[in-house]
Amino acid sequence: MRTSPIFLLLLLLCLAGRLDAQSKQSATTARFPDGTPISPWFQEDKVPVPGSEERLYNLREYGIISSPTLTQTALIQQVIDEAARQGGGTIVVPEGIYKSGALFFRQGTHLHLVRGAVLLGSEDIMDFPLVQTRIEGEVCKYFPALINVEHLNGFTLSGEGTIDGNGSHYWKAFRLRRQWNPQCTNKDEMRPRLLYVAHSRNVTISGVSLQNSPFWTSHYYRCDSVKLLDLRIFSPNEPIRSASADGIDLDVCSHFLIKRCRITTNDDGICFKGGKGPYADQDSTNGGNHHILIDECLFDHTTASCITCGSEAIHVSNILIRNCRIDGGRTALMLKMRPDTPQRYEHIRVEGLTGECEILCKVFKWTQFFDLKGRKDIPKSYADHITLKDIQLKGLRTFIDLSKNEEEYILSNFHLENIDVKADKVDWDQSAIRGLKMKKVKAEYNE
Repeated sequence: MRTSPIFLLLLLLCLAGRLDAQSKQSATTARFPDGTPISPWFQEDKVPVPGSEERLYNLREYGIISSPTLTQTALIQQVIDEAARQGGGTIVVPEGIYKSGALFFRQGTHLHLVRGAVLLGSEDIMDFPLVQTRIEGEVCKYFPALINVEHLNGFTLSGEGTIDGNGSHYWKAFRLRRQWNPQCTNKDEMRPRLLYVAHSRNVTISGVSLQNSPFWTSHYYRCDSVKLLDLRIFSPNEPIRSASADGIDLDVCSHFLIKRCRITTNDDGICFKGGKGPYADQDSTNGGNHHILIDECLFDHTTASCITCGSEAIHVSNILIRNCRIDGGRTALMLKMRPDTPQRYEHIRVEGLTGECEILCKVFKWTQFFDLKGRKDIPKSYADHITLKDIQLKGLRTFIDLSKNEEEYILSNFHLENIDVKADKVDWDQSAIRGLKMKKVKAEYNE
């Protein structure tokens, strides 16, 4: 009996549909480290493009000219405000250099930088008026960022252009002040950030280059459902060394997708924050970071750590870092344990990591600007259910760098599996971890 070609075609289509359904089901049933399913929202990574239905506000059409020296803050802000009054639209930065101080986006407004466009930050701190903001673990009066997005739903920042913080003047001033006063904090020298997004949701930042920030490059506070896609984040280590120009700082945030980003920073690549101090867990402005997926990112030459918990963080959980590469850098995963702050880092998994750096994982006591503020006891901290899996690294100085300090912090349930590394130092203090599990771990000396 011969089988009908039409029957075979229908059978193949049916099988293809079943496989596609199984693939989608597999994608949607992938899980965060604590077993929570990763929702389909994390699978959608299309870069938004300003559409025909959206009104475009090209800066050039509003009399704003390309100039590396002329600061045009007020004119650019007028365009943003006009777009908001007209019901919203996208502010388009055309090819050229457009210099500005602090800009504040409104509901319904977006920002798009075409290829060859540069939005350049002012080197004059007077172009950044004091506002109530969040910085270094507290809500206080400080300087806004170059781009400020607060209490917005659906904001997008897109394009192939560049937002340049013009940070060299600020870095030199900070280094000089540190020479005069070694106890100078980051906030003591007046510096703006590059991008600040707060109390916002359904945000997408995609495509653009974020570089040369005077302070933190991008800071997200109390945000939910945010996608950072195909970004190029850069701060130099030479010839002028930038100062505390972290790439991405997540501060009391949830449901973030960070994908296909290249991060080159003279400090932390991606840093989890959320508050500090002996009673930080009782402060309503503080909180934790959870359900964060960091996927297919490249970290090259980060001078601190690719992924950092602390130094101002009270709870970090359900963090999945997968399929990333390190091309030179200090540490892949760093857990800073503050003896003056109650901290809990849990359900963090790094998998599919390749490349070259100095240390795979570092856990250590962090005492910069230590202050118990009268509290008599040390608030104990915890790192629990930390997984390092499917990792191949070479050129390490140290495989694992940690020590036992159970008076101040407890390390438990670390799981190392399918790891192949080459390091100058392969021995480490395994007794520091309660419930350590290792399977197929190969650590050899560098040749």
